[in-house]
Amino acid sequence: MFRGGWEGHDPEGTTEAVAAALRDEGVQVDIRDGTRCLSEPATLRGVGCVVPCVTMGELPAGSARPLLQHVRAGAGLAGWHGGAGDAFRSNSEYQFAVGGQFVAHPGDHKLYRVNVDDRVHPITRGVADFEVRSEQYYMHIDPANRVLASTVFDGVDAPWCEGVRMPVVWTKRYGAGRVAYSALGHDASEFGQGSPTLVLAARCILWALGVLR
Repeated sequence: MFRGGWEGHDPEGTTEAVAAALRDEGVQVDIRDGTRCLSEPATLRGVGCVVPCVTMGELPAGSARPLLQHVRAGAGLAGWHGGAGDAFRSNSEYQFAVGGQFVAHPGDHKLYRVNVDDRVHPITRGVADFEVRSEQYYMHIDPANRVLASTVFDGVDAPWCEGVRMPVVWTKRYGAGRVAYSALGHDASEFGQGSPTLVLAARCILWALGVLR
């Protein structure tokens, strides 16, 4: 995991919460502050899944290609909310890899429903539909994504979006790499132990690692 960017998304608190859940599953987690680590040739060596948590932010010059080549060669790429889905806005190839890009959250924090659309996938298996108070992300989406969970906009804050069904959790391929993303997880308060938000974020990483089948 590498973290930084906009502090409003609590990069330290969210990564620590998800890392703790992964360690409980026996996963070795290495957390780095900032993106300079990506400029160090040895950083990606042996890394099974890359987890960015850098809302907005910039990739160091020359680091995007090694990162994305690592994923295309078979490593996982996974993350949550703005840390992965609104990172590196100027890098369209990164967005191609993730499968989506944040564009708005009408109404800011609000109570909304997450519908589990795929109940057999290992990321969402056993997770029931639930309500969450958070930013309801409106995103530009790769139509090749396998959508696992979604939400429907009520149109209260953006009437032209009424009835739009928006993916919340998805998987995709990027080369040989496994990519998984959850739009949930604004800050650490949403990652309470056993919460659907934490379960989905951790499972996205476990699936991208290839240990969840």
